[in-house]
Amino acid sequence: MDTRTLRNYLHLAETLHFSRASELCHISPSALSRNIKQLEEELGVTLLYRDNRSVSLSHEGKLFQQYARDALSQWDATRQRLLSEAEELHGEISVYCSVTASYSFLYDILNRFRQRFPAVEIKLHTGDPDHAIQHILSDKEDIAIAARPDHIPNELAFNEVGISPLLFIAPLEANFDVPQKAAQWADAPMILSEEGVSRQRVNAWFQQQQIAPKIYAQVAGNEAIVSMVSLGFGIGVVPQIVLENSPLADRVKVLDVQPQLTPYHIGLFALNRKLRHPLIQAFWSVLDQ
Repeated sequence: MDTRTLRNYLHLAETLHFSRASELCHISPSALSRNIKQLEEELGVTLLYRDNRSVSLSHEGKLFQQYARDALSQWDATRQRLLSEAEELHGEISVYCSVTASYSFLYDILNRFRQRFPAVEIKLHTGDPDHAIQHILSDKEDIAIAARPDHIPNELAFNEVGISPLLFIAPLEANFDVPQKAAQWADAPMILSEEGVSRQRVNAWFQQQQIAPKIYAQVAGNEAIVSMVSLGFGIGVVPQIVLENSPLADRVKVLDVQPQLTPYHIGLFALNRKLRHPLIQAFWSVLDQ
């Protein structure tokens, strides 16, 4: 919107002097005169009475002077409001994580983020954490919470939020012998994740012990492993954070297995190229604090 004509008119209406007003407007007196004449022609009224000696406002000129003041004041207020709202982030971010992560790690993150950026909408999707990285790589989600694999694709960024040990768990009242020696593991029914970091760590552990495990069930989701172990179906491996938040935690026991499994390093994943986006940058900044 071009408000220069209104501002030029106000300078002239207040000074009633073309030379002084033109200096304030940073234009020549002749250009100011043409500007005012065009305004009068557009309005269809005479705003100024002028002769070689003086300039005065007509009745219509005084009315238009008040209008110009009000219009410019409203314009400045609206512009400041628009600029202020433009500085406040708007939009939406899609986040993917497990149910456990949604009320553990993510709860505190979202609480801080909401306080700082209330106009940003969070679209939360929960599911198997072993699928989290693929959701990011396929651009299906903006951010995901998952365990850090041993090797991260170059296009991914990772921001750690916590560490959780991987635990061997058994039924509290086992109807089979809990392995005490390496040789006994070969006969112990194992309930393991179908894929992902946990399965990779367990496979590596058994390989180091030169044991071929007896796999009773392969499960999607760590929460289901706790359920099956509590029912006495076998020994499972889950992150400590999953066990701590499980309603069935009192129905299983943690086995003191040596050597221990490599712990989970849990954090947020996003595509490196998306870190330039203001919304993703804002989410990352909350973690940095």
